[in-house]
Amino acid sequence: MPDKAPVVRHRVLIVDDEESTRLLLAKLLSRDVGVEAMLAGTCEQALRLAGNYAYDCILLDLMMPGVGGVEVLKRIRASSPNESTPVIVVSVLSDKATVDRCMAEGASAYLVKPVERHALASTVRAQIAARRKPRKTNRKDD
Repeated sequence: MPDKAPVVRHRVLIVDDEESTRLLLAKLLSRDVGVEAMLAGTCEQALRLAGNYAYDCILLDLMMPGVGGVEVLKRIRASSPNESTPVIVVSVLSDKATVDRCMAEGASAYLVKPVERHALASTVRAQIAARRKPRKTNRKDD
């Protein structure tokens, strides 16, 4: 029997204070995208996990006790192994000012809850794929 090559699974950190939401997102992403999900239920736990491991993507709720999702985003972008990791904000907040603030603070994408399954999967796939592509430079070789 031939040996199968090991399957490379992307690791995604899911940050949400609602356990049911964390578990649902993890289940959907595992089935639809084939990722391995790590779960964080508090801002402090999210910062600890993000400070110790470079993930392929992070899903982040905004309305969380403690420092809150926007501050978690700022801290991840300021100094962590995930400074350039795609961060997808997943929130019930849908006003333009909140979306604009998150994008200005370094969010890669913004999804409004309840998230449509296909939109979730396609956004995560696209963000992981974009991260893996080499960045183009504006340098011209002489």
